[in-house]
Amino acid sequence: MWVSNENLGTNWKNIQVGREAGEDPGGPHPIKCLGCVWGQDFAHSGESRMRSLPPSVVFLVGCGISWQLKRALQRCAGFINNAFPLSCRNSGGRGTIRSAVNSLHSKSNRAEVVINGSSSPAVVDRSNESIKHNIQPASSKWRHNQTLSLRIRKQILKFLDAEKDISVLKGTLKPGDIIHYIFDRDSTMNVSQNLYELLPRTSPLKNKHFGTCAIVGNSGVLLNSGCGQEIDAHSFVIRCNLAPVQEYARDVGLKTDLVTMNPSVIQRAFEDLVNATWREKLLQRLHSLNGSILWIPAFMARGGKERVEWVNELILKHHVNVRTAYPSLRLLHAVRGYWLTNKVHIKRPTTGLLMYTLATRFCNQIYLYGFWPFPLDQNQNPVKYHYYDSLKYGYTSQASPHTMPLEFKALKSLHEQGALKLTVGQCDGAT
Repeated sequence: MWVSNENLGTNWKNIQVGREAGEDPGGPHPIKCLGCVWGQDFAHSGESRMRSLPPSVVFLVGCGISWQLKRALQRCAGFINNAFPLSCRNSGGRGTIRSAVNSLHSKSNRAEVVINGSSSPAVVDRSNESIKHNIQPASSKWRHNQTLSLRIRKQILKFLDAEKDISVLKGTLKPGDIIHYIFDRDSTMNVSQNLYELLPRTSPLKNKHFGTCAIVGNSGVLLNSGCGQEIDAHSFVIRCNLAPVQEYARDVGLKTDLVTMNPSVIQRAFEDLVNATWREKLLQRLHSLNGSILWIPAFMARGGKERVEWVNELILKHHVNVRTAYPSLRLLHAVRGYWLTNKVHIKRPTTGLLMYTLATRFCNQIYLYGFWPFPLDQNQNPVKYHYYDSLKYGYTSQASPHTMPLEFKALKSLHEQGALKLTVGQCDGAT
């Protein structure tokens, strides 16, 4: 939700409230300078209400706010710093508010996760120097830092609970309910009968805990890695966007416990089911999941509605053995809020970063494979964007909804501190 500081003065009630973060608020009062606060609507209640309600929506607060308001925010700085991506710092008795999104569209692709004395890792931007030459292979001496992993889990739980946010549940919606899309708030969808039928009654991850989890990205860096056997040995394996595995089993493995499916995959990989041949290909891929969780972000943007419905219809008509899950409406903003808090100035989190953030809830140790947002590997050999197709992607394009190199730098730093293990070359024992 946008919040303007036009004519704010010292009165909370003068705050002008607009629409969701990431959208043009419009109206007669353009916003010139923005910062980001993750919290609830304090437009009419101020500090006390900020303390009394859980985080739910995104605010953008003008940088030119009065010093009185800054002081009010500073009085609850400890609360804010633990829950929201806002940094309140004293400066000469008045203090300043440092935006958590000042660098959101910056060209910088360097960040360093630094463990401080507080409850969570922090990330510090360094320079615009390319990071691709500074990435070292995952070390065989890597050791898991259990203390840090638990600290990260605890901090993320202040923003979201993967057990609950992994899917909307059947008891919370009914057929015909109207939902506003996350990235297109002016557009709505009605909950269809098919979607309602496939909503889980309980969380597919309720009371689940795993010793080790593999999150398999789709970078071409996986080719010739020989990581398949190592990936399949993990307790729980997460894959992204219905990526094919059978033909690449030596490098990516076969085991799948959860797989995501952005609606755009139906267009890109299955030709929008234009004929029976493509429908059969999708059906075979769904059958191969064999009881896995199929995670479909159905409420992101209106362009995906028809494709989600096609998939839902196929699953029901052919009795496909999958456990469907549809992420909560707050999940994406909650994940983004956590990373902004730690100064990783992402735009929209990638599927891989979403999965890592969720996995911290139910995985003791997390291993990442196929995360490499660069066109060349460490030996300057070309790397495909996806291991299974010829799609091209501009990793540093300002038009991209993601900031992949910055995400990678943060994950690499967490690897170096033992919070996760990042494999970007051949796996141990690969031949």
